[in-house]
Parts: sequence; structure tokens; C-alpha cells
Amino acid sequence: MSQDPQTDTSHSHATRAAARVALVTCADLPELDPDDRALLPALAALGIAAEPAIWDAGDVDWAGYDLVVVRDTWDYAKRREQFLRWARSVPRLANPAAVIEWNTDKRYLRELAAAGIPVVPTTWVEPGDAFVPEGRGEIVVKPAVSAGSIDTGRYDLMTQAPAAAAHVRRLQEDGRVVMIQPYLDAVDTAGETALLFIDGAFSHAIRKGAILTGPYEEGGLLYQNENISAREPSAQEHALAARVLAALPGGAGTLLYTRVDLLPSPDGPVVIEVELTEPSLFFGFADGSADRFAAAVARRLT
Repeated sequence: MSQDPQTDTSHSHATRAAARVALVTCADLPELDPDDRALLPALAALGIAAEPAIWDAGDVDWAGYDLVVVRDTWDYAKRREQFLRWARSVPRLANPAAVIEWNTDKRYLRELAAAGIPVVPTTWVEPGDAFVPEGRGEIVVKPAVSAGSIDTGRYDLMTQAPAAAAHVRRLQEDGRVVMIQPYLDAVDTAGETALLFIDGAFSHAIRKGAILTGPYEEGGLLYQNENISAREPSAQEHALAARVLAALPGGAGTLLYTRVDLLPSPDGPVVIEVELTEPSLFFGFADGSADRFAAAVARRLT
């Protein structure tokens, strides 16, 4: 006698294959960054089979995954076009390829500023532009396409203007657009605040201590080491982050993860970056955050 398919669910549950999720990383971190490894048991607890996968490995069947989640692809900056071709080729990618293209060139800060979002004041220097450091105080020099604070330096214009100009020239000679920003010294005491959102909802926040101590020195690192601690954002920081999310392409609710990085300024918090591609999400600094992320992944799989 056949059984009613509406009441006999044990067989279908037992035979249904577990969803497969790729957590995308780079060859330098083949087993993921230690913080992101917390996602593996969190996803497994929901019956989701997750595994690291290297974005530029030629033998990965990306179509074989139910969802592909970009995590630790921190080597893309000098190969952005290759990285974008990869992103466009992957079905079921989080965050989407169009968002990654927009976010991996920091000239998106122009769009946020045009939308009325307070951002760190930025001068943009194209590869063919002349640049002569002027004025006093300290500036930050970095490329518009970068990750992990690599190729980023801090310069005192009273004593280090020639070094700043040389840094700009080196980046220009490499065909890169350069960003010049004032160094906001409140970061030395208050630090930077990063607000983390999962599926558009606030999850947690961290304080990041000052990283830049002087001119950039080539060290072969994948990223600069950071001084991280948990933080409760201020009402002003929450309000600014909400404005940023409302201005993002496609709407923040379409994004699996968003990180809004803010710096203190005399006029209140300002945006230094919005990370939608491969941000550290600092699961180790907020209980339950990896589980919240895993639950958001599960929602995308149903």
C-alpha cells in the first residue's frame, strides 16, 4: 500500500542531498582566514555542507554549488579585471557580481558623497595627473583599488612630502588611480568603527585601532595586522550607517553581508569605506554572529 506523500516525510528528508556552499578564499588562505572558519560548524549545524574554494583555481566547478559566498579573496587588488571576470562567471554568487564591480573601486565614495553621505574628503589622482603635495598636516595615500591596507601610507607634509609624492608616482606608473585623504588623528584615540550587517539587519560592531604609522613599506603581506575589539556604536554611527545602506546599489536587503567603516571627525562620523566584497566580519568578537550569518545563507538556499 502506498503512503500519503503529505504525511510520509522521513524518506524525503533522509534522501535529500545537503545544500553545498562554497566559501571563497585565495591561494594564500586555502583553509580560510581563522575568523571565517567559524562559519563551517555554524553552517553544518543547519545541514549545509560548506567548504573553502580558491577563486582562481582552475579546477573548481562553481556551478556545482547552491551558493557561492565571497570571503577571503584578498589577493584580487592587482588582478581586479580577472577577479571581475571570475565573479561574472559564477552563478548564485553572494554578494552579486555587479555589486562587487561597483565596490572594488573606491571611486564609489564619489557616488555616496553626491548622495549627501559624509565621507572622508578625498582628492583623486589619475595615472596621468600631476601631483604636488601642498599644505600642512598629515595625509593618507592609497590606490582606489586595494584591500587589507596594502599600498597605503601616512605622510607628514612638513617632513615627508617627497616620500608622499614618490608613493603617488609609483602607483600612477602602475596605472592605478590614487586617493589622497587627510589623516583624521581622532582615529589614534577613538579608533575606527565597523558596523556589520547581515541581510540588511545590524548584527554587531567592532573597534579597529589605528593601523597607519608612517609611509608604506613593502613587506609581502596579504593584509596589515589589525588591533580589534568589540564596540557598541553610537546613535550617530547607527544613523549614518542606515543612510549608507539606503544608498547602496540594489538596496542593502539584497546583500548577504555589508560592512560600513566609519571614522570620527570634528563634525561627526564620516565614511571611510563600505565593504561589500570580501570584508572581515569579525565573528570572533560577537557571540552568535556566525550563526546569524549561517541562518542568512540558509534563507538564500530555500
